[in-house]
Amino acid sequence: MTAHGWMITASAAEVSPLFAVLTLVMALAVVVSLLLIRFRQSLLVGYLLCGMLIGNFGMLWLTGMEKDSPVIANLSEIGVILLMFTLGIEFSLSELRHLWRTALVGGGLQMGITAGLAGLCAAWLGYPFAECMVLGVVVGMSSTAVAMKTFHDLGQHNNPGARASLGIALFQDILVIVFFLVMPVLYQSGEGGVVRQLAVALLKGVLFLSGAVVFGLYGLNPLLHLVARTRSRELFTLTVIGLCAGVAYAGSALDLSLALGAFTAGLVVSESIYSHRILSDILPFKDLFLAIFFIAVGLMVDVRVIADDWLRILLLSAGILTIKAGIVFGVLKWIRLPGRPALLAAGSLASMGEFSLVLMGRAGHYRPLDPALEQTLLICTAVTMAVVPSLMRAAAPFGKWLEKRGILASHQLPAGPLNPLNAIKHISDHAIICGYGPVGRALNESLKRCGVQTLVLELNADTVRTLKHEQQLVLFADATHPEALDLAGIGRARLVAFTFPAVDSTCAAIPLVRERNNGICIFGRAKFPEEVTRLRQLGVQVVHDERESAVAMIRAAMTSYDRPDINPEEIVGETMKQG
Repeated sequence: MTAHGWMITASAAEVSPLFAVLTLVMALAVVVSLLLIRFRQSLLVGYLLCGMLIGNFGMLWLTGMEKDSPVIANLSEIGVILLMFTLGIEFSLSELRHLWRTALVGGGLQMGITAGLAGLCAAWLGYPFAECMVLGVVVGMSSTAVAMKTFHDLGQHNNPGARASLGIALFQDILVIVFFLVMPVLYQSGEGGVVRQLAVALLKGVLFLSGAVVFGLYGLNPLLHLVARTRSRELFTLTVIGLCAGVAYAGSALDLSLALGAFTAGLVVSESIYSHRILSDILPFKDLFLAIFFIAVGLMVDVRVIADDWLRILLLSAGILTIKAGIVFGVLKWIRLPGRPALLAAGSLASMGEFSLVLMGRAGHYRPLDPALEQTLLICTAVTMAVVPSLMRAAAPFGKWLEKRGILASHQLPAGPLNPLNAIKHISDHAIICGYGPVGRALNESLKRCGVQTLVLELNADTVRTLKHEQQLVLFADATHPEALDLAGIGRARLVAFTFPAVDSTCAAIPLVRERNNGICIFGRAKFPEEVTRLRQLGVQVVHDERESAVAMIRAAMTSYDRPDINPEEIVGETMKQG
């Protein structure tokens, strides 16, 4: 070895494997994701492709690691924990009550039929009972991450098909949690029998969930309330991450999975006033580790399997897409959803999903799946997820084509009323009011009297609790955080008003607002003339506090002298010019 080569090896040995793999992963993920965005594909598919490229074309050698390195496995585990935690936060009991028929009937039939067919096929191929059950659920699960993001990108979040898709996704989420509890029983046989083990597992899960709810009511929410009053974003984020890790570890200590513990932690805060603030703080972390998780899955894919058996994989992927879409469409038509929304929902739920990968990984802890079968399922998951955005875009023109030929009825079902606490996800043409002091309160009441739907962003926890009690749409969130603006539906809003006179905060938020909605009307407050100039340069319609106060003062003073001929606006304008 040359002296130069020895120096490179020695330097590489000094670099942390974690830093090396993160550097390689992030650099390649950016390149691949840019290409996929150009072709309007899901970034999650891009992460899978990154893992496949790194694991099959010698790139992992640059980091000094192997495919089975514990660093990759640990990062993947963290990705699953944060994914389940976010799922728990986004899981809404009140939304479930509103969509119970679609969730229970539609989701139950979809999972029952799909999982039943897949399980029977596995049994026909000679797989044991436990594997048949796991494979049935693995094939029955859909990618809610890809589906919901595509609904948002297509502007179809209010479509009845999106609501139906959400209902079935909620049922799938519940089923995943129950399956995490019963999976150990499927693979282990004890002296007490399967029924006894199953009862013990379910009882343990119910007790854990109940204990977590009690902890949330009497321990967690008061703690978050104290932390929120500090107005420290760092402390709030630290508390949230600590909560997620702590409850997940508690679940693991009770012989439950880390994933179940993380979901429970999210569920505890899902109905509190802090859920949107937690989401806005945790989303960047979730996206990072979710990318790591999918890249880790991609590392396990063997490209040689695709090359040797590409026709069978292609036919199996096409079969999964066709059969699942047909089942979803048939179920939704049976519960009287019109044709075009049913087609859209069918396209969104036709794939296998991220939780298919999680379940396969979890099953591998008990008894590894057949390597050839695992590779086939991994590749089919990636392929079907990649096709979903295209299926959803094709649903509308395909539905119109079927309607013209009389195959589908042409009527549409209205979206129907939403639960007020969950309407934030669906409102449009609304006004976003940042800050709920005297000015914000007056503006909010005036707009509501004129029939304008409003959404308040506020950082005072007590105010948020009061507004929540009054059924006012409100987020406990900071308007300068991009995630908070996304949660408030800034892209669909008509106007945003910064009712506080903190010009620095307003200026920090304006580029984020313009990036998401360039045509939105922006209103702001300023105390001093230089602040007025600063805001107007950014295209803000400014309310100048000093000027408005001067106008009000002159008007009041001239009333005392009975001088209705005096125009306060002109006097103030001339005075300020002279000043």
